[in-house]
Amino acid sequence: MTSAPKTLRNGNRRGNPANASRCCARTRKGTLCQAPAIRGKQRCRMHGGTSTGAPKGSRNALKHGNYTAKAMAERKAIAALIKRSRELVQEVKSQ
Repeated sequence: MTSAPKTLRNGNRRGNPANASRCCARTRKGTLCQAPAIRGKQRCRMHGGTSTGAPKGSRNALKHGNYTAKAMAERKAIAALIKRSRELVQEVKSQ
C-alpha cells in the first residue's frame, strides 16, 4: 500500500483547512477577519500577508531624483553657501 502524498496536486499541503490559523486583522465592524492567515504570518492574503514591500534599491518609483542622497546633499550645501553669503553681506553693511 502506498502512503498518501504530502501535498495536493496544486502544491498545497494536505490537512483540514478549518484548522488553519486565522487572520488577526480587524474589519470595519471591529471583528477579526475570518480568512486563513498565510503560513508563517499573522495576516491573510487580503490584509498584507503576502506583501513584503517594495524591493530594496528598486528604481521603479524614481521619477525625478529630487530625493536621492546626492540631490539632498547638494541642496544642503547650497543652503549653507547662501546662509554664509547673507552673513557676509550683513558684515559688510555693518562696517
